Amino acid sequence: MPRTTMCVPDPGWTDPDCPVARTLDLVGDRWSLLVIRDAMDGARSFTEFQRRTGIARNILSDRLRKLTAHGVFAQRTAPSGRRQEYVLTDAGRDLFPVIVTLRQWGERHAFAPGEIHSTLVDRHGAPVPEIAPTGADGTLLDADTAHVRKVR
Repeated sequence: MPRTTMCVPDPGWTDPDCPVARTLDLVGDRWSLLVIRDAMDGARSFTEFQRRTGIARNILSDRLRKLTAHGVFAQRTAPSGRRQEYVLTDAGRDLFPVIVTLRQWGERHAFAPGEIHSTLVDRHGAPVPEIAPTGADGTLLDADTAHVRKVR
């Protein structure tokens, strides 16, 4: 299935040729990623996002508007028919490995040894395995074994 464009080119991109920079321009602030994390954990309403994150109403409203405009969220009428809710689009769900990788980095580097933290588990209750990029031949990749091919 072809992928749809999430947004049109913006003359204000931090680095217009870099996918990492463009992604950070769209979802790289703290609140956006926490809202996306909570949506992946079942939050749908403005009130739920605010309660879970503690974010100020005006900032949450701005982030939801931006994430919806850029195709990360879609709005739909809640089953009650009284309110709108926010659901992740395919583009939003594609951020799952990003959230998992950030979580796993945090488990390794943001907690003291033995410090208690939440754990991501699969549907059977087993911890989610470590995400690690591999090359076409299956070998593990890292910053020393991969490089960026510039377009210019």
